[in-house]
Amino acid sequence: MAAQFTELKKHIYRQIKYHLSRPKPPVLPEPFRGPVLVVGSAPVSNKPADFDETFRVITINGSQVVTQAWGIETPDVTLVQFNQIEGTNTNAVEVRRVLNGERTKMLYVLLWRKELQRLEEGLKAFNYRYDRLEIVDRYKRMALLDRVGGVKCSELGADDKCSNGINAVLFALYNGATEVIITGINPDSGGHVYNRENLARLHVRKDREILERLLERGYPIFTADPAVSQSVGLPLWKGRAQAAKMSEADAKARRPASKKAATLNPLLG
Repeated sequence: MAAQFTELKKHIYRQIKYHLSRPKPPVLPEPFRGPVLVVGSAPVSNKPADFDETFRVITINGSQVVTQAWGIETPDVTLVQFNQIEGTNTNAVEVRRVLNGERTKMLYVLLWRKELQRLEEGLKAFNYRYDRLEIVDRYKRMALLDRVGGVKCSELGADDKCSNGINAVLFALYNGATEVIITGINPDSGGHVYNRENLARLHVRKDREILERLLERGYPIFTADPAVSQSVGLPLWKGRAQAAKMSEADAKARRPASKKAATLNPLLG
């Protein structure tokens, strides 16, 4: 009972603070103007069809090890959870190992609460370089889900918030991606591509829920992973020609409904 009361107080506090502060989601200096590939750290990833230099790339924590194998030296954006900077658990140690000596263009560190100088020193300790650095607090992350997914979330626990992979999808959509193709993001899988510990994946239920909601809202989200397409229902990315056909079909499907509405309501004609 006491635990439930504590959770309720936390929920009320965060919702009031969110309402009063009116946070805005993180915004890139220059918006995306084409397809965006979001690469998570699930054990299986696939380079999407038609991938070329017009795609922008977002990596999550240690998933840069995947894009390096594809010949992508520097991601456009990287999202790193705060604990990966100084944490001593297996996942944090492995993330620092695979990012040692690497670089990204735009680095977002999520939920870092200490001094900026300590963050900069922590990144320097494993020689991870960046062109720009920004801290994303809890309320900016909540705003991202609210603005794009229409979901208000207090982030009370693992089951109440989505993974950073899904946050990257929301970020890409908010920042102008024409299509978002995900790979290495599988709510049904465990483990990580950069270690063999087979660690349990958190946020499974919420990730699936948000992906389904984004599809219902008509967002152009695809997966390059056949197993995820079959499991979650995301369309499998087969190249830009297929995506264009799907957009055209969707537009045609909406058109008759608009004409019917205009007939029923003369004010719309």
